Amino acid sequence: MKRNSLICSAAVAVLSVTMFCLSSQADVRLPEVFASNMVLQRDLPVPVWGWAEPGEKITVVFEGQTVSATADAEGKWQVKLNPLKAGGPFNFTVKGKNEIKLENVLVGEVWICSGQSNMEWTLARSKDAQKAIAAAKNPNLRLFQVQKAWNTEPQESLKAQWVESTPETVPSFSAVGYYFGVKLAADLKVPVGLINSSWGGTRIEPWTPLVGFESVKTLKNIADDVAAKDTTSEAHRNLVTKTLAEYKKWIADTEVAYAGTASHTKATAPRRPGLRRQAAAVEVTADNKTKRITAPPAFPNQLNPYTRNQDPTVLYNAMISPLVPLAVRGAIWYQGEANMAEGPLYAQKMEALIKGWRTVFNNPDLGFYYVQIAPFIYGNPDPTKLPELQEAQSSVEKRLPKTGQAIVNDLVDNVKDIHPVNKEPVGNRLALLALNRTYGQNVAAASPEFAKLDINGNTAVVHFKNAKSLKTRDGKSPDWFEIAGADGGYHKADAAIEGTTIKLTSAAVEKPLAVRFAWNQTAMPNVQNEAGLPLGPFRAGTIPERGLLDSFVPDAEKFKLVYSFDPTRPVLTDNNQRFVYKTDKSREFKGKKIKRVGYFLYLIPKEGKSQYVFVTLPPLDDDVTKLGVPVKASGARFQKQVTDVTVMSNVPGVETGTFADGFNVEFWDCNYDKENAANVPGADTGKYDFGDHFTANASSGYGSLQIHNFAKKQTVLAFNNFASGTNCDVGIGSNPAGEPDWTFSKSAGKYNGGQFLILVATE
Repeated sequence: MKRNSLICSAAVAVLSVTMFCLSSQADVRLPEVFASNMVLQRDLPVPVWGWAEPGEKITVVFEGQTVSATADAEGKWQVKLNPLKAGGPFNFTVKGKNEIKLENVLVGEVWICSGQSNMEWTLARSKDAQKAIAAAKNPNLRLFQVQKAWNTEPQESLKAQWVESTPETVPSFSAVGYYFGVKLAADLKVPVGLINSSWGGTRIEPWTPLVGFESVKTLKNIADDVAAKDTTSEAHRNLVTKTLAEYKKWIADTEVAYAGTASHTKATAPRRPGLRRQAAAVEVTADNKTKRITAPPAFPNQLNPYTRNQDPTVLYNAMISPLVPLAVRGAIWYQGEANMAEGPLYAQKMEALIKGWRTVFNNPDLGFYYVQIAPFIYGNPDPTKLPELQEAQSSVEKRLPKTGQAIVNDLVDNVKDIHPVNKEPVGNRLALLALNRTYGQNVAAASPEFAKLDINGNTAVVHFKNAKSLKTRDGKSPDWFEIAGADGGYHKADAAIEGTTIKLTSAAVEKPLAVRFAWNQTAMPNVQNEAGLPLGPFRAGTIPERGLLDSFVPDAEKFKLVYSFDPTRPVLTDNNQRFVYKTDKSREFKGKKIKRVGYFLYLIPKEGKSQYVFVTLPPLDDDVTKLGVPVKASGARFQKQVTDVTVMSNVPGVETGTFADGFNVEFWDCNYDKENAANVPGADTGKYDFGDHFTANASSGYGSLQIHNFAKKQTVLAFNNFASGTNCDVGIGSNPAGEPDWTFSKSAGKYNGGQFLILVATE
């Protein structure tokens, strides 16, 4: 009896749970963002959505409006309230088989606060936190803190709740978001709701929806990858179908090959020690015949799901998608540190984010105001990478309406801290942008901005807009301005303000052609406009493509430029397999007969006179793409003696003139050692010089572009270790200290800049 009672009790319990679950499924539910204490967006249609039993009628009642909908076959429903006027608090009712009543609901302005750690940075950890927290009681300011999560599929739910701004609720909220909301509420005199959805250390890609990537053609590779991973997409189905067909064919072919085989098999490509195991082809004896079995098709990486919170769309899926299609006025954004090295590409990714959010929220006028990331010493050895990203950020507000950037390079106390703690001015500057560009208020919101460059003799005159006047915040002369002449070398400029212009001169530049400002990751410049808003990094002007080559070597005019780049700051892409040139005209020479090739290396030492060398020789190959920097993508590897070489240089000790022989080149993409494998006369096997040995199986390794006068035991020019940026090796003549061919010298850091030109003379 006891056992039967237990069974009966268990059955009742299971039935109760089942009935509860069925009841819960039937209950009308709202997403977490619809809750007591929330703020609804004024002056826009307001979607309200949720879940109920399929076919259930749902009625929403709010401020004189009553609207109804019927849940669809999946239990989803949505209604739309007509635009509302600011005010409250109000009650909000949703009725179905059950009733939900939300209390203390306001109508005002709703903004999303997103990005990485500088947006996540809490009020409690910010400057003057105790004072701000003590004054935080504000019933018209409401906060919604989204908990961190990521997912490979768009989600409908998240973890968060609406709270009023009080000394108890604000300490853990975004400081930038909080100060932004405080100023908006005070100036607009309406309630403000802030949704903080941010996560420290995250890139921009995980916050972007698929539709955003699809809106920017240059990001098609990301869009295709995301689409292929979506199990509901046509792209995924097509790829799965193709993969299955390939595997079925391989299985069928393999079964045929194995039919009637003897027990003997042998691998045709044994694994080499230290290499990752590869699927090898196998020879199988069948019916006294040897058949070759190929490796199975590679599994498409696009079908593998994303596995981390830095992958495209995964934060959008979990932390933004559950908010869609909430009526919101706009978003503020503080992110970019995690994408710092991407330069112009970041602007395209910002465009995808903004267009994507505007699409999913069905609001083409959604305001988007962002912070230009602050000065900080990054691990990247090239200090100009940060201003390149800041330049990309600046371009976004010029490309997309209802956007704008807040510049904060004057708010940093320590360039070794990536989190400036003075967040109140950051939030205020974002609010000024919103007040001006979204709400149409006549307030100064924009930092001064470069307008045009005039050259008057030895003076560069820079004109600015977004300024009635210019000043410096410390009363000193403007700092962080540099000018350059035809050689492209930048020098510190003496600067003087005249109204809304700044005049620049330098004793080192006789005729300036280009200007740059704050072009360093540590720059905390002092220039601002009359509103106290700082000037951000910019560059202007043009350096001649051929630099000073034609003035040094008039006869070089018969050579046409193919490639140019700065050898002190080289850039590679595609896993270091492809070189990024400043100028690439190789397509113009496809199919043309090349008579000679010229290599012009120009270097600007931090101390002393500039150096150059121009070497011409017969072409190493008929394919012009193999005459540039020998990276893996070019397929160029040369180690050979060359004849009929001409050398011109201003570097003492470099032999100049025309030489019938005695020269050799070492061009390769890989590592190398000191062995004189080519038996170059006079080479030293104990040094890296003009007789080294390249390691053929170490592609995308150290790399070498060297021209030698081995008859004089002299390096003429060297450019090595292309992938290491400002730690690369570059030099003219033999290295006076260390390895003669500059290997391991990391000498690029000794120069203020330079130019490497690769030219050809054609028939």
